[in-house]
This record gives sequence, structure tokens and C-alpha cells, in this order.
Amino acid sequence: MKKAQRDKKRMNKLALRGGVYSLAITAVVLAIMVAVNVLAESLPATYTKPDISSTKLYSVTSNTKVVVNGLQDDVTVYWIVQADQENTILERLLEKYDSLSDHLTVVKRNPDVYPAFVEKYTDEEVQNNSLVVECGERSRYIPYDEIFVTDVDYYSYSYTTSFDGEGAITSAIDYVTSDDLPTLYLVEGHGEADLPDGFAETLGKENIETAGLALATVDAIPDDADALMIYAPQSDISEEEKTMLAGYVSAGGKLLVLAGPVEDGTLTNLTGLLDNYGITAQDGIVVEADRAHYGFQQPLILIPDMGESQITEPLMEDRYYPMLPIAQGLVTGGNVNGTVTELLTTSDAAFSKIAGYDRDTYEKEEGDIDGPFALAVDIEDDGGGELIWFGCDQLLDDMYNAYSSGANSDLVMNALSALIGEREALAIRSKSLNYNYLTISESTSGVLKTVMIGLVPLTFLGIGIVVVVRRRRVTNETV
Repeated sequence: MKKAQRDKKRMNKLALRGGVYSLAITAVVLAIMVAVNVLAESLPATYTKPDISSTKLYSVTSNTKVVVNGLQDDVTVYWIVQADQENTILERLLEKYDSLSDHLTVVKRNPDVYPAFVEKYTDEEVQNNSLVVECGERSRYIPYDEIFVTDVDYYSYSYTTSFDGEGAITSAIDYVTSDDLPTLYLVEGHGEADLPDGFAETLGKENIETAGLALATVDAIPDDADALMIYAPQSDISEEEKTMLAGYVSAGGKLLVLAGPVEDGTLTNLTGLLDNYGITAQDGIVVEADRAHYGFQQPLILIPDMGESQITEPLMEDRYYPMLPIAQGLVTGGNVNGTVTELLTTSDAAFSKIAGYDRDTYEKEEGDIDGPFALAVDIEDDGGGELIWFGCDQLLDDMYNAYSSGANSDLVMNALSALIGEREALAIRSKSLNYNYLTISESTSGVLKTVMIGLVPLTFLGIGIVVVVRRRRVTNETV
């Protein structure tokens, strides 16, 4: 009896010691957890909130890191939003920006508390989750619909939504902190088309300022021109204008031309600029006979091969394909007065249809010119200038740009970037917010239900029973 009492006391002491030990361990673990949480709160969002989204919605590109990490002046990003109306995606992106530099601060402004705050930045009606980026006396207002962009999907005739927060914010930071923004002169006076709205907005977003230039009214290209652009001319330039443009390029100037076949007449003087470099612009309209090189069952809507270049490389890496409707073929004859790089080329089966707009068939006829052709070239003049030529003037059209998923616009923007000099704020693509659903068969769904609802819980239940039985057995043997 006494032995049993002693054993009972010993067991009680052991239990007490075990309880005290467990309590001490619990206290230590809780202290560690509190310390870890306090430390985590002080760490940047980059380390505490990893981005596991498929389109990297909450991450920033290296372009943004270069722009923000290089800040010398203080920049404030005002987040205009009412209480409890914060967008989670935008909030996490702003946290990333805030953690990148001590010169950048994100400040929330509730329009209910500060009703007159945004009036000095814009006259527009301001929606929640709009932004204002300010540095000194310069500022840029970013409306909500430039952050969450809705576009028409011409494939399905539906709407797609994308998140362009990073592109808009980084562009605004670049704008308010840059004293010398590039100027692009648009040549006028030959029936040139207006830039499509989408591309014009892209130029504004990339902080490229534009101005019109009638060559016939000036004696020389303005000194502040970072580049010239000729877009969709419908009539030819004069011999004097041709001489001016050729001299501009040979003296180190930068020229971008988008000129395709015209319905009336020819652009002999304009295409004559290519003669200096051993390139011939063919008559007619290119027809593609290889089904893999045209889209929508239209042999005139070309999907060309891309050559190796800094202009095409980003598209090739991301597997985007430009789409050129109604194009003029170019034939390169060797490097003359410069270095010629073919950016876009047709297949060997392509040919140029001499009938042009008056064609009544896509079949090859007598007199048509055999390919292959270059559709875009990059010419580096021996004098230091550069001429980039696209033999199509409709690739920037909003509809065809949408068909190419933005590849057309990106290609031309890459060309401009090559001409005016690389800018880190360029070429930050928006990120899709459309969901990609996983579709599985009914049989697979049944198997997954059986495993997740039946087998997994039963397995854990069985493990629990085995553990309890073993513990009781050990306890009984000890007693």
C-alpha cells in the first residue's frame, strides 16, 4: 500500500514537472512568435508578402527598380481612396514601391476628409483608387481607369481587364523627376494619318512628347528633335524634302517610317530614301502563300518571321507575334552606306501582287513578283544616324494591335526606344486580371473528391487512433 502511494506521489511529481516544463516551453514559443511577428512587421513587403500570382500582379520589374532606386529627389504618391474602399492589388503594389526607396513615400488621402485635395491636380471626377504622383512643382494624376484598363477582345467580342498599375506609376515617377523628356516630331503635309488613340496614349504614358513638323516650312530639322516619325503618308514627299531627310539621317538623325502601299499613285521619293542603302521597295501588295504566315484566312494579314535584334527580342522571348495588314515588300541588296538588319520577313512562298488594291484574286498571276521580302528593316547609317522602316502603315491600328495582343504597338515602341535611347520607364506591360480556369473531366473530379473527402480524413483518423493506443499502452506498462 505504501509502495503504491509512493509511486502515485512520484507520478504526480513527474506530471507536475512535465506541466511546468510544458508551460515554460509554451511561454518561450509564444515569446519567439511575438518577436518574429514584430520583426516581420518591420520588414519590407517584398520579404513578408511573396507574390504567388500567375501574372506577378504584386511584383515590380527590373525597370521599375532602376527608376525608383535611382531617385535623388523626394517623390510622394498620393492614394486617393475612401475608408474601406482600398483595392487589395493596388495596395500591395504600393507597398512594394514604398519599400524600394527612402525617397518615395505613399500617402493615403481620403476625399471625404480632404474634399478639395485633388482639385489642384485635375478637373476630372476622381474615382476611388486613383493616384497623384508629385515631386516638387511637377505632378501627374493617374485615374482609376488607367490603372485597371478595360479593352475589347476582338476574338470573342468581349471585354478584358488588365492591371497597369506598375506601368502608370513608374511612368509618372519618370515624368515628375525628369527635366529633359524626349521629343518626337511627326512629319506633316502629305496626308499623314493621325496616330491611333491607343498608340498616342502609349506615347504619353512613356513620356515621349510629340509635335507636328511640316518639312516644307523649315530650313532644317529642329535641334531638339530626338527623332522624326512619318506615319501613313498618302502622297509623296518632294525632292527637296527627300534631300533634307537623307541629310538628317546621314548627319546622325533618327527617323522612323511607317509607309505601306497607297491606293493612288506611288511614294517614289519617300521610298527613294532606301536606295541609299541598297534596298528596293517593290510595287504592289505582299500576299503570303504559306498558311503559317498569315492570319484569319486573309493572305494579306501577314504574320512575319522576326530577325535577331534588340527591337524584336522582347517579343520573341515572350512569344508575341506582330500582325501586318496590307504591306509593301522590301528587297535588301547588301549593306551600302550603312548596316541593314531585317527585322521582319515573309516566307519564301510570299509574292507581291502588282494589281495591289485592284486585285480580284489572291492567286499568283503573271507579272507578280516572287518573294521572299523584308517587311521591316533597321538601317544604321555610317554617319551615325538610324532609319527604321516598316512597310506597313496599318499595324498601329487599334483593331490590328488588339489582334496581335499588343505586339504591334510594342514592336514600334521598341523601335522608338532604339532611336531615342533606352529609357527604363518604357515597355512595362500590363498584367491580365482575367481568370484562367482549370477544366477537368467528371471521372477525375470523382477521384479527387474520394481522395480529399474520404481517404485523407480516414488516414489522419487512423494515425490518431494508433497514437492514442500506443500512449495508453506505454502508460499502463509504466504504472
